[in-house]
Amino acid sequence: MLYQDLSAAAQAAFAGLDGAAKAADMQRSIADVPGGFVAKRVKNHVYWYYQRKDPSGAVQQFFVGPDDAATQALMQRHAASQPQESRAALQRLTRSALELGCTDIPTKHGRVIGRLLDHGFFKAGGLLVGTHAFLAYQNMLGVRWGAGAFTLDLDFAHAGRKLTLAIASNVKVDTTSAIESLEMGFVPVVSKTTFKKPDEPDFDLDFLTTMGRDRDQPIYIPGLNLTLQPLKFMELSLENPLRTTLLVRAGPLVVNVPQPDRFALHKLIVFGERSAAQRTKSNKDVTQAACLLDYLLTHDADVLCERWRDVMSRGPGWRQRLQQGWAALVNAFPDQDFDNRLQTALAVE
Repeated sequence: MLYQDLSAAAQAAFAGLDGAAKAADMQRSIADVPGGFVAKRVKNHVYWYYQRKDPSGAVQQFFVGPDDAATQALMQRHAASQPQESRAALQRLTRSALELGCTDIPTKHGRVIGRLLDHGFFKAGGLLVGTHAFLAYQNMLGVRWGAGAFTLDLDFAHAGRKLTLAIASNVKVDTTSAIESLEMGFVPVVSKTTFKKPDEPDFDLDFLTTMGRDRDQPIYIPGLNLTLQPLKFMELSLENPLRTTLLVRAGPLVVNVPQPDRFALHKLIVFGERSAAQRTKSNKDVTQAACLLDYLLTHDADVLCERWRDVMSRGPGWRQRLQQGWAALVNAFPDQDFDNRLQTALAVE
């Protein structure tokens, strides 16, 4: 197996912290602000938002979550006016979860993510993607990965002009000012889609979006004050996102991430897009996909099969790259018997 299960105590600790952190995040955003919950249907999925008017009279909507049991519980908790979790209490819950075996991310990475969180990047539809999403899945799924978890880059994404792909929202965010306010030395490159730290060459902040008619030309989004780099096939990761909690020793961070099955198959598709010069990243893509697929084929094979069929139905370009990535996966991890496991799952479906 490419993962180890966390103890029952660690899983319970994270579940409690995740719920408390999401409730506190929602309360911090909308407590004592006149408004109400509204539902929207986006590409056959229902999402809940908290809607209110700002002082100018403009309507704003803050993402609460998909229409599931967890989101319903959050809305009920808000309706009951339960007290907000204090920062100190959340810190204690975080450290307890870490002591029991949950995984945190580096403090400096948490500082960047936390600043974007405070400035509303995630409420405006931003997602955390790349290796930090892969790290977030550990606590969420109750596991610890055996490989593929090392990185210094931070990758973020937004649907840009294709808001229906992710979290439709009219919240405006000055992302560039948020990064500058960190005073960590990040400098935008010429395209302005990446912020580099001269004293830490591998610590980049990359901002991505889906590819449209302008192909790979960077896209400036005024509502984010940010320029995004389009990537092929990125829409797979941005559809139907979810909220989860990242752990930093200073406390929890509630962020949006791709669905794990979408993330895994997107990693295989991206493998076929990497050049030979990007072999290290290609190997990381395959390794991260392998860890997630090992878990999904064991615990959520029906979800994975649904996503596999979805991708294979999107056209020859999608099929070719997925099959290319799958071949690399099977070759890199022969002991995992991925071919037989997938075919068995598809046959059951």
